[in-house]
Amino acid sequence: MIYGYARVSTVGQDLEAQIQQLEANGAEKIFSEKFTGTKKDRPEFTSLLAELKAGDTLIVTKLDRFARSTVDAITTVKELFGRGVRIHVLNMGVIEDTVTGRLILTIFSGFAEFERDMIVERTQEGKAIAKQKEGFKEGRPKSYTEKQLNHAIELLGDHSYNEVAAMTGISKSTLIREVNKRKA
Repeated sequence: MIYGYARVSTVGQDLEAQIQQLEANGAEKIFSEKFTGTKKDRPEFTSLLAELKAGDTLIVTKLDRFARSTVDAITTVKELFGRGVRIHVLNMGVIEDTVTGRLILTIFSGFAEFERDMIVERTQEGKAIAKQKEGFKEGRPKSYTEKQLNHAIELLGDHSYNEVAAMTGISKSTLIREVNKRKA
């Protein structure tokens, strides 16, 4: 059987392009998840690995969707080769269980890890520069002004959380968090 695996790192990202590529390349059953690649215990990937058996083929669109580091890629591929599973990385080709195939896997997974590390490094450099600027606040910008929150809190004197949420558009959880913050 031909299995596909698609993964994106965040809930806001879309799996559809990967799934379409996997289907176009013959994937009969696709496991997909929105889960960071930095964690080894990805639930769908774990389920996929448990299902693979001799004669099966695993297709992924890119190596970085499959493994979180060079060591992880090599370890996982060796284990799958030992079980008789073929691996096809669409932007690389079929990874062969040969000396050359293992060398290519090691080189490409090293580049994938290097690329990920460079992204993290550039992000950290950008944050360090941003922190030096006046008025920098880390995190997401506030959704509501202090005036809007004050008005909503005043309304809570005569109305329930659900009613105030409906009137102001401020979620019940945000209202509760604001009330608790002001009590502290």
